[in-house]
Amino acid sequence: MKLGQAAMEALKAQVTGCLLPGDELVVAAPVALEGTAYITRQEKEKLTGIFSAGFLRQCISLQDDYGLSEEKGKTLWNIAREKGADAFFAMGEGGFLSALWKMAEASQVGLTVDLRKVPVRQETIEICEVFDLNPYKLQSQGAFLLGIRGAEELVQEIRNMGFMAEIIGQTNSGNDRLLFSNGNARYLERPAKDEIYKIKR
Repeated sequence: MKLGQAAMEALKAQVTGCLLPGDELVVAAPVALEGTAYITRQEKEKLTGIFSAGFLRQCISLQDDYGLSEEKGKTLWNIAREKGADAFFAMGEGGFLSALWKMAEASQVGLTVDLRKVPVRQETIEICEVFDLNPYKLQSQGAFLLGIRGAEELVQEIRNMGFMAEIIGQTNSGNDRLLFSNGNARYLERPAKDEIYKIKR
């Protein structure tokens, strides 16, 4: 179902710039850090019986240790723009998949993405497994999605800043938005409710 004009304008207002066909998609900083920290704080009693105290402390500090602050996010966009980036999006509610759909829909591009390349901390994977949550749909403040041609230089620059960064896919001029994982392909769907609400009471 197509978005109406008002909804499309509101969506475009959330995205800085516009993806163009042929852009490489870059994720800067691991996804789902904020969600992982929240779940660990909320469910500490249950998790204490599964993980060590040191591991749980690590989970709670993930955002501070590995996420990009708002200020560093602005610095990142300035660097990316100088290198020719076309679009930039700060992830948040709904996580990585929500950010990906919003950028693609606002820019009216197709895409192919390899989910295995999306930066995710091992702590996030383990916490999500306990509660059967999808880390790609979990609150991801501190992570950013960018579109740029010839992304290698930008990725290296982000890594030099001390943050994880990966090229995860590419845009195209078609309509299909495909996600690949372990040899399987599926279509990118309109954002669902953030996985955090399975934990929030």
